[in-house]
Amino acid sequence: MAQYDFDLFVIGVGSGGVRAARMAANYGARVASAEDRYMGGTCVNVGCVPKKLFVIASHYSEDYHHARGYGWGEAEPAFDWDMLRENKDREIGRLNGIYRGLLDGAGVTHFDGRARIAGPHAVTVNGETLTTEKILVATGGWPVMPDVPGIEHAISSNEAFFLPELPKRALVVGGGYIAVEFAGIFNGLGVDAHLAYRGPLFLRGFDGDVREFVADELRKKGISLHFDTSIVGIERAESGVLTARLADGGEIETDLILYATGRAPAVHDIGLENVDVRQRENGAIIVDDYFQTSEPSVFALGDVTDRVQLTPVAIAEAMAFASTWFRDQRVQMDYDDIATAVFCQPNIGTVGLTEEEARDEFGRVDVYRSTFTPLKHTLTGSDEKTLMKLIVEPTSDKVVGIHMVGPEAGEIVQGMAVAVKAGATKAQFDATVAIHPTSAEEFVTMREPVG
Repeated sequence: MAQYDFDLFVIGVGSGGVRAARMAANYGARVASAEDRYMGGTCVNVGCVPKKLFVIASHYSEDYHHARGYGWGEAEPAFDWDMLRENKDREIGRLNGIYRGLLDGAGVTHFDGRARIAGPHAVTVNGETLTTEKILVATGGWPVMPDVPGIEHAISSNEAFFLPELPKRALVVGGGYIAVEFAGIFNGLGVDAHLAYRGPLFLRGFDGDVREFVADELRKKGISLHFDTSIVGIERAESGVLTARLADGGEIETDLILYATGRAPAVHDIGLENVDVRQRENGAIIVDDYFQTSEPSVFALGDVTDRVQLTPVAIAEAMAFASTWFRDQRVQMDYDDIATAVFCQPNIGTVGLTEEEARDEFGRVDVYRSTFTPLKHTLTGSDEKTLMKLIVEPTSDKVVGIHMVGPEAGEIVQGMAVAVKAGATKAQFDATVAIHPTSAEEFVTMREPVG
């Protein structure tokens, strides 16, 4: 490999790219990386981290209200959007520095600039051509904006993190988790929030009970849901007011329109035309079980491959990649039973098969479901409910799916995911002594299947 400047050149330093670069360097490789936008990628800058901070901020409005049931006064503190945005920016800046420090600490040579593939073993960055044995593309994804007249008046989730001021009214367009989360964020911060989705029910791919339950809970919180609704145009008045024109002839007047209608692999202008890399129709880079493309020296992982778009998945893929190609220990990524959360309000936590998927795979399944009012709300007067659901394959008695909607669902299901991954049975759940009083105990106290 001495004939090349580097053993590995990583294009994109999001969560996956940084981990791959660090680990390969730790295994003795000469590694370089390049990034022209965000140190730390989408998750750190315009994704998971700032979004969760905004979710936390937006939930305080409910917490202040609920405190009255516990003897606290009537005070309604004023919300300061500028302070939240600036504090968020400060934290993201700190994380940017940590990511740069991780690369420096591992001995990675980092370039601030746009890297382009010039050939199977060559990369150009900042006007310089560098040679490398292997190239790893980890450029992630980018929001897709539809071809709708007036779309220039709308924003994507990227811009939502840097709004100069909070709107009084907001329309979120989309049916995925990003759309649902932002509708909750706006609503919690005092914005008149609407969500429009062209299908009959959002969160496609999640368990059916979860989707319906979340819709009911969001309506209780005052979010206006518009299903089977397509926007055919956007108009902006001189006053700045936006009007979304609907396919059925209706209109929604608002101050901000956020489109969260999907993300596409970020493959534009990175030089893929200079190598023999196969891609899918949406641009996703096709890789084998070890992240190798049809060009033997070029690899890809994370959202740019459009398989499972989750930060922890990209990190796990990076670990497998580095171990396989720089430690001589072939590791294949396991995509089964990946737990995930949606930070809508209340949260969703899920791992394993949905009821629909389980019935398709096994035919007959046992379903255990519980809906209840959390202990906290027995004094707050809130009508918020929690949903918990277990999917069991009856022949083996294995729990093949766990779903929850409720406070801290992600925290609870993270632990439950270990049990599902380990192949725990319903009998083992039943034999587990509950922690009382908690919401989580419901997962080990459901005894009778409902279907």
